[in-house]
Amino acid sequence: MSEFRFKRFSVTNERSAMKVNTDGVLLGALMTLRPDDRMLLDVGTGTGTIALMAAQRLSDMGLQHSAHIVAIDIDAPSAAEASANFIRSPWPQMLSAENVSLEGLAFRMASAGYPPGTGLFDHVFSNPPYFETELKSPDLRRREARHAGSLSYREILDFASRWLSPGGRCSLILPSEAEPDLCRHARMCGLFPERLVRVRTVPSRPPRRTVAEFSRVRPERTSEESLVMQEEGRYTEQYTGLTSEFYLWA
Repeated sequence: MSEFRFKRFSVTNERSAMKVNTDGVLLGALMTLRPDDRMLLDVGTGTGTIALMAAQRLSDMGLQHSAHIVAIDIDAPSAAEASANFIRSPWPQMLSAENVSLEGLAFRMASAGYPPGTGLFDHVFSNPPYFETELKSPDLRRREARHAGSLSYREILDFASRWLSPGGRCSLILPSEAEPDLCRHARMCGLFPERLVRVRTVPSRPPRRTVAEFSRVRPERTSEESLVMQEEGRYTEQYTGLTSEFYLWA
């Protein structure tokens, strides 16, 4: 069971197959949110944790009446759970959850008359599945949630290249070994790395995760940062400071 504190609201997830995970927390806390973010998209929302973190951060910026986050998931029970969490949160007007695939959402927008390049979303973010080569779980829902067979970062970047606003961003978290391929495919989509945060579990180990942010505008220099989560058996002040507004620390 994982518990989070969203100020006066906590999410307690009792479904063992879909626990709140550290990668989602890292993305929700690290990704850049700006005052001009008006329409945001959470791809593969799960229980809605990252969308809720974004809603809290945007609310703290005074944007609770102007920003909206659409959270989608191909798994119907996950979308339903995210919707229930959104309704119980302090920010129900900012959040909506839908049971739809990324491909289905793109088709629906195109069918509604929005041509690619319209720039509907100011920020697309996702903690996509990434276990592309490991033995797949026998549980179908767990397998779809964890494996790139159901959703890949390439699909998300392709979508972002068509539907991001001119100043919009796409934020993803992936294993660090995927970073070169991720940045290569982003460039093929006309997206350029603005910010890379490499996350180490402990100082002596190589980075385990990378939070990557892309935009249509090629920056003069990509911001490169480092985060260490644990040192000498304890969470670092850097990590606890980053997540203190969200984790219900024991």
